[in-house]
Amino acid sequence: MKILQAMAGAEYGGAEEFFVRLAIALNGLDIQQRVVIRENEMRARRLRAGGVEPVELRFGGMLDVVTPWKMKRQLREFEPDIVLTWMNRATKMCPMGDNLIHVGRLGGYYNLKYYEHCDHLIANTQDIAIYLVKNGWEEDKVHYLPNFVGAKKAEPLARQDFYTPDRSPLIVAMGRLHENKAFDVLLEAISRVPNVYLWLAGEGPERANLEDMAQKLGIKPRVRFLGWREDAEALFATADVFVCPSRHEPLGNVVIEAWAQGVPVLAADSLGPGTLIEQGNTGVLVPINDAPALAKSLKSMVEDDDLCRELARNGQAAYKMNYTEQTVVDKYLAFFEKLMSG
Repeated sequence: MKILQAMAGAEYGGAEEFFVRLAIALNGLDIQQRVVIRENEMRARRLRAGGVEPVELRFGGMLDVVTPWKMKRQLREFEPDIVLTWMNRATKMCPMGDNLIHVGRLGGYYNLKYYEHCDHLIANTQDIAIYLVKNGWEEDKVHYLPNFVGAKKAEPLARQDFYTPDRSPLIVAMGRLHENKAFDVLLEAISRVPNVYLWLAGEGPERANLEDMAQKLGIKPRVRFLGWREDAEALFATADVFVCPSRHEPLGNVVIEAWAQGVPVLAADSLGPGTLIEQGNTGVLVPINDAPALAKSLKSMVEDDDLCRELARNGQAAYKMNYTEQTVVDKYLAFFEKLMSG
């Protein structure tokens, strides 16, 4: 079986992170794989470290006529049985072929005009799968396949290196610094909970606004803007509570990552986290855009060690049941085999 995967995503993002994990996980199994990515030094380095040598293409805008031609050459040279393209741009730039199966993978509610020439679609949540069927796709062409995250452990970081007292509750949040992630709501909540410190890992267009907001709220001394980090496991190991305040979050990989690391989760009830989390069992949910509610739940969690231990234990059990690498990779392999046999 020969699989070609193509990803033309952003520099950072949950889908991009999962793409790297899946490509590395498939490497060395009883399949042949070729991986094509948008030019990205960091992503290429991570793939190579996992034993995958990527092909890097430009994947530019509307005037980029070279990438589709180079994609066609990759298909002709490699002759894959299945092509798996991730999100809009890679899917749009993948030429059609008579002797291959084209699968588009969606991690959100995308414009489906880019997927009209696909044979099958993968959705990483049940709700996205429902969206695809409601918008005209046949049920037997739509497949729900969840993401997985790794469970590699790391030593906690030294809090003093980040000017954070050892005895103060530490909140960790991570993601692209974008309006959808609602880190502004989290900053307002932090301003209502004395003595807690926040480590915010990520980069994005809202960074300057968020730093200015932290200053105006008077919490800048308790907030650390860490930038983009590649040591998520160490951040989780250092955290007392992980918070996902997103206004819009189709899945919420970070929730699953926190579960895998045994960290209690507090999240806004956006679509992904609201579907993943069982309220009061595997995490705590609060309304979207509600800083007072977020602050109230955060204060309750940092003051109740027993609650945090129970949430962490139950979240880790949910991870082990549904989102381990072995479980999800087996589902992908079964899916590929089903396509081949069909």
